[in-house]
Amino acid sequence: MSQVPAATRALRVLRFLAGQPDPVPLDRIMRACDLPRSTTYHLLRAMVDEGFVVHLVDEHRFGLGPAAFEVGSGYARQEPLQRIARRPLADLVDRVGQSAHLAILHGREVLYVIEERAPGRPPLVSDVGVRLPAHLTASGRAVLARLPASQVRALYPGSAQFVDRHGRGPRTPTQLREVLTDTRRRGYAVEDGEVTPGLASVAVAVLDHNGHPVAAVAVTYPEDADPAGLPEAVTATADRLTRRISGPPRG
Repeated sequence: MSQVPAATRALRVLRFLAGQPDPVPLDRIMRACDLPRSTTYHLLRAMVDEGFVVHLVDEHRFGLGPAAFEVGSGYARQEPLQRIARRPLADLVDRVGQSAHLAILHGREVLYVIEERAPGRPPLVSDVGVRLPAHLTASGRAVLARLPASQVRALYPGSAQFVDRHGRGPRTPTQLREVLTDTRRRGYAVEDGEVTPGLASVAVAVLDHNGHPVAAVAVTYPEDADPAGLPEAVTATADRLTRRISGPPRG
């Protein structure tokens, strides 16, 4: 084991943590990765310092941190997913007559990577390359609702992390948990005037082969429009993309 590079050991730990449904104790990581206890501890401390691992002190457990998610979602920012998603988003726009987009989570923001504008609809603030606070957007909420609670806590440890745009939306970790609980219960995320007054959005996460959210499909529409059938259409498109990247059926 002494001949194994430190980088290989760290990657081994990250791969193990990525496959766990919840944070795990140090001893389990040590056994799974075949590492000495002291080596495991020092690796974890270094990865905590860099944001790749989060240490839940009260639970004596370790889980993936926000930096690990950013690296893992890098695939979604590159051409393969964008090429796969463009046609389904265009079909979605044709079906619902409203503008649609694909966004990914980047830290506490969402980054918009595709926009398909419906004919006659005005441009949106969520143009390609724009970043917005994840906790205010339907896209961000759709992804956050699919993340382990430990990762959400690492991203939003206190009130200081909540950006305000129009005086609406969650401002504390407790309020965000309530929003995400409602999102999971509903099966899709919503926002109403929290990003742009007069506009509302519906979003659903796209899942990779591990069931991890790599992006979200969203449709934005005027608040006075009839959204009947919109959640089902957005869900169908997100499921179509999930299947294309070998993700699991939505449960």
